[in-house]
Amino acid sequence: QVQLVESGGRLVQAGGSLTLSCLASGRSVASFAMAWFRQAPGKEREFVAAISWNGAKTSYADSVKGRFTIGRAPAKSTVFLQIHSLKPEDTAVYYCAVDLDYGPSLSVDVWAYEYWGQGTQVTVSL
Repeated sequence: QVQLVESGGRLVQAGGSLTLSCLASGRSVASFAMAWFRQAPGKEREFVAAISWNGAKTSYADSVKGRFTIGRAPAKSTVFLQIHSLKPEDTAVYYCAVDLDYGPSLSVDVWAYEYWGQGTQVTVSL
């Protein structure tokens, strides 16, 4: 079992920045890829960014490239998402997830991730 707890979401003005954190506990996630997804009201959950187990490989949705940066702490139990130049369309609940597959690829699919956090709300105002 893996428990994931996100934090850092808040109300922020357009153009601002914030950092989301995801703390993993229970089974170690150090050997697995992790990712951030988001879900806006009335929309499906969508991929945002993913990072490999050692941090050497990352992947981003086109809509966030250049503005979002995913990273993980040396102990690898915490994953971060740095967000800059926030836009109103970034408003969503942000979820972190872990992929317990040992494969090298970083999946963008919701179904590939076995454990999820409860989410943290990011609201961007004009």
